[in-house]
Amino acid sequence: MAFSSLYGSSRVETGTQHLSESVFAGLCEIVGTSQLVAIRRETVDIKEMVERRATSDHGVIGMMSGSEREGFRLKGSDMDSMYWRNNHRVIMAMSQSVYYNTANTTLILSDSSESPPGFTLLQLLTPTTSRSVQSACVRMNDRVYIYSSIYRQLHVTYLSIRHNSTVHGPCASGVRAGQEYDYAYCFVCDFWPPSASSWINRCHAWPDPEVVDDIVRNGCHFVAIGHPLGPHEEEEWRCSFSQAEQKCVYAMNHCQFLTYGLLKHFLKEVINQQSEETNELLCSYHMKTTVFWAIQQNTLPHWCPQNLLVGFWVCFKLLLKWVYEGICPNFFIPQNNLFLTKVHGSAQNRLFLQLHELYKKGLACLLQSPSIRSYIINVLYNPRAFVCTDENNMKSEFDCDVEFFSEIHRNAFIHPENLHSCVKYLYTVEQLVDSPLTQYQVITLQRLTASFLQHSAFVLHNMYTNTGVNKKMYIADKISCQMLKSAAKFGCISDMLNIAMYYYKTLRYREALSVIEMTKVRLAQPYLMYGVRADRERYTEAVGGQSWSTKMRQAVAWDINFYNTICYINELIPEQQSALQNSWHTLCIPVFVMLHFLEFLCYTYIDTTLSQAALDELQVLVHLDQGLYVSDIDRDISWEILGICQQITGNHQAALYSYQQSLTQYPFHNTQTATQSRIQDITGAVPHE
Repeated sequence: MAFSSLYGSSRVETGTQHLSESVFAGLCEIVGTSQLVAIRRETVDIKEMVERRATSDHGVIGMMSGSEREGFRLKGSDMDSMYWRNNHRVIMAMSQSVYYNTANTTLILSDSSESPPGFTLLQLLTPTTSRSVQSACVRMNDRVYIYSSIYRQLHVTYLSIRHNSTVHGPCASGVRAGQEYDYAYCFVCDFWPPSASSWINRCHAWPDPEVVDDIVRNGCHFVAIGHPLGPHEEEEWRCSFSQAEQKCVYAMNHCQFLTYGLLKHFLKEVINQQSEETNELLCSYHMKTTVFWAIQQNTLPHWCPQNLLVGFWVCFKLLLKWVYEGICPNFFIPQNNLFLTKVHGSAQNRLFLQLHELYKKGLACLLQSPSIRSYIINVLYNPRAFVCTDENNMKSEFDCDVEFFSEIHRNAFIHPENLHSCVKYLYTVEQLVDSPLTQYQVITLQRLTASFLQHSAFVLHNMYTNTGVNKKMYIADKISCQMLKSAAKFGCISDMLNIAMYYYKTLRYREALSVIEMTKVRLAQPYLMYGVRADRERYTEAVGGQSWSTKMRQAVAWDINFYNTICYINELIPEQQSALQNSWHTLCIPVFVMLHFLEFLCYTYIDTTLSQAALDELQVLVHLDQGLYVSDIDRDISWEILGICQQITGNHQAALYSYQQSLTQYPFHNTQTATQSRIQDITGAVPHE
């Protein structure tokens, strides 16, 4: 294919199939194959399913949303989440109140009579025990309404204490450990809004009827932001179809999903680089809306690797049309114009001219995208080169394992706070085991079960410590030991350290050291996969072809998570309390730091020479590691633990240095209060020169 054939007209040349295949293969590398995308989605799905079923009526439900939930793992993308109270429900009509027990459910009525399409007022119908809801209520015309502006500000203020959050649309927005986040506090509605009823009638070919029924059955949410041009901006709430959008994205075939990914890259790397005046007019949500409409209108009959660039061009032309008209119709409520407050006037004209210049270049405009350029150039200079579009041959077994175990680890963060909650989670898992699950979800449940058993063991022990009832303590101890051993049998290698922690906590130092030695041997295996790091050849040789369950038990290790409402090791209680004061619920401790820490603590009571040797190993690790075993966000807690060990030995100068180093690291774990307290203790003990 000649390079010039990409230029000179606003059409896409018919000879672009080979080029499309190359870009498809490239996007599979950048965005992921359909298998990797399925892994990301299904591990999140099963985690949230467990959480929802186990959450009490008075609890808060969380849902990951946005690009991450859709299956993207793009560098620089936000972490979007939505939260709502489980015992608050929005209804669309008073007749729907019969579906709820108002003794334990707060009902809120959607009143959209005076609001533009997609927006509504929320009238509080029954009493609420939520302080934030009470504080956001204002009486108007003898009715009580929940003001979105007050509700939003209350939650942003709460989060700003912890993370310096700011208002971003309906969300509390901020940055933590380099990751941008948007948290939207909202209300859930079990009913499909009447204003979106036309969408149901439009779904002739896509999505499938089963998907449409599922979407309608699951209702919508209301997020705290009003229409910017209406008279009720401070009071109104916007109807959010985040859950419906996620299901629509799931309903895409992989070529359609990659087209969406290509548009996201094109927006970030090309469109938003045109000028400062226009670089914030369009967003990823507009790209998603474009793909939705293009698929539903059946503009392209066959979305396949050979047609990927044709699909991209269809979407780009639709976007260009919308910018020209100044109208981007919401996919569910077309009367809601997504361009209303941004794409208008001189900025709209400038954006249209910029997009039209890109349009005139044809597909050559993609050469301005650093991510995509090489896949185009490779084909242009070698048109006969073979391009593999068979996804089964694109990613190795090793690459899939790295992705899968990474996703499992990031979705294993569920922390029951008491024994009743632990039992409820275990019961939920037991119920789900008999459900139709994918292979990815089965292993995720296995991991979650190990985690719940570990929590239960420590919670149970803490309940009966110092009760003075020996028989109860003996029974609780026996049950705790059994749960920890069971968790280690189908968990990963690092789960063995929970047994060692428990033995240390119950003064069985030699038993703890025996487990530590076994763990040491297994962590020293050359094929170990720790986080996303492993020796590809040795890993494949050792466990290649084995089940994921076997691989997790024999070759995988993760960091140790302390849930700060549970006491694991007395020496870390100040750090856990410090984190809790900042509403931070976990300490994430690198597995090798924990290994040496436990070894040091146990040998302190048995052999001081060996305890010093363990401390020396810990010191070398913390001082010299270059991110291999101690990541940047874990350096604060790692220096802290080193300081604790040095303080125990009486080496106050070394401990002081370690604590000071901990304070200079990124404060990921929010342990600064504990660190400063320990420094004060030491400086009172260190003689002045």
